[in-house]
Amino acid sequence: MRDGFIKVAAITPEIKVADVEYNCESICSYMKRTEEEGIKVSVFPELCITGYSCQDLFWQDRLLEVAENALLKITEYSRYLEGIYFVGLPLSVNGKLYNVAAAISRGKILGIVPKIYLPNYNEFYEARHFRSGRHLNTCIEIGNQKVPVGSNLIFLCQEMPSLKIAVELCEDLWVPNPPSIRHALAGATVIVNLSASDEITGKSLYRRDLVSGQSARLVCGYIYASAGNGESTQDVVYSGHNIVAENGSVLAESELFSVGITCSELDLQHIESDRRRMTTFHTDKEHEYSWISFHMKKRETSLTRYIDPMPFVPSNSVDRNRRCNEILMIQAMGLKKRLEHIGCCNVIIGISGGLDSTLALLVTVKAFDLLSLDRKGIVAVTMPGFGTTDRTYDNAVKLIRCLGADFKEISIVNAVNTHFSDIGHDSDIYDVTYENCQARERTQILMDLANKIGGIVVGTGDLSELALGWATYNGDHMSMYAVNASVPKTLVRHLVKYYADTCGNENLAETLYNILDTPVSPELLPPKKGEISQKTEDLVGPYELHDFFLYHMLRYGSDPLKIYRLATYAFKGRYEKDFILKWEKSFYKRFFSQHFKRSCLPDGPKVGTVAVSPRGDLRMPTDACVSIWLKELNEIDETVVK
Repeated sequence: MRDGFIKVAAITPEIKVADVEYNCESICSYMKRTEEEGIKVSVFPELCITGYSCQDLFWQDRLLEVAENALLKITEYSRYLEGIYFVGLPLSVNGKLYNVAAAISRGKILGIVPKIYLPNYNEFYEARHFRSGRHLNTCIEIGNQKVPVGSNLIFLCQEMPSLKIAVELCEDLWVPNPPSIRHALAGATVIVNLSASDEITGKSLYRRDLVSGQSARLVCGYIYASAGNGESTQDVVYSGHNIVAENGSVLAESELFSVGITCSELDLQHIESDRRRMTTFHTDKEHEYSWISFHMKKRETSLTRYIDPMPFVPSNSVDRNRRCNEILMIQAMGLKKRLEHIGCCNVIIGISGGLDSTLALLVTVKAFDLLSLDRKGIVAVTMPGFGTTDRTYDNAVKLIRCLGADFKEISIVNAVNTHFSDIGHDSDIYDVTYENCQARERTQILMDLANKIGGIVVGTGDLSELALGWATYNGDHMSMYAVNASVPKTLVRHLVKYYADTCGNENLAETLYNILDTPVSPELLPPKKGEISQKTEDLVGPYELHDFFLYHMLRYGSDPLKIYRLATYAFKGRYEKDFILKWEKSFYKRFFSQHFKRSCLPDGPKVGTVAVSPRGDLRMPTDACVSIWLKELNEIDETVVK
């Protein structure tokens, strides 16, 4: 339960139609398993105590009586279990029959939620047997317990206040205005759905999209448990298609035609963080609901859900080409609009032979092609200096020529040496002055060339560098339009790789692959034996770690300890815990201290959910203190690190 995680499950038990005793034992056996596996929220299918497909047997008093007794047995069985359980059954209330979900915890029936929308079309005949619970709002006695009944119930965990559970049943989700909308607007963070959805070809894909889409719209966790093996196959077949989704992402999904437990961990902190930042998400229906408390002991939740080590990078290989092309188009369309608006048909761009300037040039070429402009209007400038190696120089020249841009070479060595003399700097001292003089000289050349040809300077720096402040103020930090400003380093690499794989130009692809294999470096220090001597990631740490920290910090507002914990899962077997902790501390220090560089960024297009533009996503004071974030990391016990 730490860090907002709660382990949940959708369960399809083995049942027999109308064999209530068998079904009760099956449900209890799965409840025991959930206890053993640390699952805290368990959802069983619709009418699972009797079986969904009883048809006119639902009119039999004997079936209803035995089902109610089974509910009491299941409730008693839960007395010494840790968690909350939702089971389905037919229940007579005030002389009318309802299809309901019972919420059970620690030997108590917390509440009964009736189904509102009863399908009575095609293969469904629910209105023949049940009444809609739309206006049902009462209290009944079951056994010796007074139990509230109604659709306006939310179950609140006292030990984890972010766990607020509401219920809908099967068809309730498939209608134009599902009850879950109202539940979420009342504050429910988790929706459980007890379902009996039969299987026909193509339906599982639609069902999956429906569940994930609803979890996205409502910014919630969604647990969908469906009937399966054991239901009557007289006219239809039930597949037991179980789904656990969170805010648009499917965390776990069962195989069709299977039984058992489908589980994952919901991150309730993420859900509440997203809701807080969405000013259009109004939870103003709380007063319309009855809030029912339940209790759980606070325990550590081990994570089984996938933690993506590269959250900025498209993880679905099938979707990769579409996503990459979409990102490149966003970048190119931003530059295209800027060029159109100012009536400009010339740009200046510095090409180093590294990944960032490569991507910026590819984007610029795309923008020029969209405008039907001659690529010779792109003046690509190489500016070799003290640290330039043959490899990066050759790659820069080949790249420019492959793309048909106008090539220009201007060495900065003499100009920088003259500047060293002017300011009294010893050129044998390889300090920040030595490095930044080169970066500023290159920027001066680009800006002055832009003035000369009536063009603009296209920036090449990326989001990761901006987050770390790994840019020379008023040097490579500045441009007239920054196409990579919201593209992190891990994604830059991915986009260049995609371009190499799909460009259809053998020479260009070979050059791009060579660039991809070159260590990331600003090349500001002299090479050693012709090889790059200054590797960025040796100095600031692995970009994949920094991108991970950045994503979880800005996208979800996660605290440092939680980010550390997630990173240890995501990079297990790759980085040691103390190594992750070291670079996370470095990330926070740099992120806070270097914000002054982000306060005056040039314009650039946003391509993903995380950006640091002071005019867009990040309103942050330049003088904010990092102390409370570092304090949390510094207090991590030695046992945790080891």
